[in-house]
Amino acid sequence: MDGRNPAMIGRYWIMPALVLLVGCEGRAMAGDVQAGREKAAVCASCHGHNGLAPIERYPNLAGQNRAYLVSALEAYRDGDRQGGQATLMQGPASNLSDEDIADLAAYYASLPADGGS
Repeated sequence: MDGRNPAMIGRYWIMPALVLLVGCEGRAMAGDVQAGREKAAVCASCHGHNGLAPIERYPNLAGQNRAYLVSALEAYRDGDRQGGQATLMQGPASNLSDEDIADLAAYYASLPADGGS
């Protein structure tokens, strides 16, 4: 043996690996506002181009909490929300990736809830 303790060597790699892993996931989950703006084009007919719905029965998404939007879109995609408006959202959400959801949530969360006024 060369005198190095294998358990100690492993410990030196654990912390940098965890920092890298957490850092990468944090960026992915934060979403990209510009990518979300582009992906939101299909959402605009119900939720408005500025995240403010033109029809009262559809919710405004502008200024909504990012984590809530992620949770809601995942629930629609995964079929965890049922009935009512959820039925309308399951189709469009069914093909969203985790990255799509993070991007859309980042975009809508970045919009002013009052339409910028």
